[in-house]
Amino acid sequence: MNVITLLVAYFTAVNLIGLFLMGLDKYRAKKRLWRIPESTLFIIAIIGGSIGSIIGMYAFRHKTRHWYFVYGMPAILVLQIALIYAILHSPVQIQIM
Repeated sequence: MNVITLLVAYFTAVNLIGLFLMGLDKYRAKKRLWRIPESTLFIIAIIGGSIGSIIGMYAFRHKTRHWYFVYGMPAILVLQIALIYAILHSPVQIQIM
């Protein structure tokens, strides 16, 4: 397996987890059960699941009244895109095997 395949698999998995956790937390909120901590939802977004988390927020109408989610999740995504852009356009060449 090459590096690109691994990265695509990782980002697909972490975004699906972000989407799933938003749906699960919404379900648990409706049933008044134990909830997923907000810090966990943000950590999933920070490690690469921001797109799935944003989709889950709006698909399940969950956490859309909290300003720190409405602005925080897209801010994380913008920072991730900027980081990827900076890495790809860096003058330093990174050699991976």
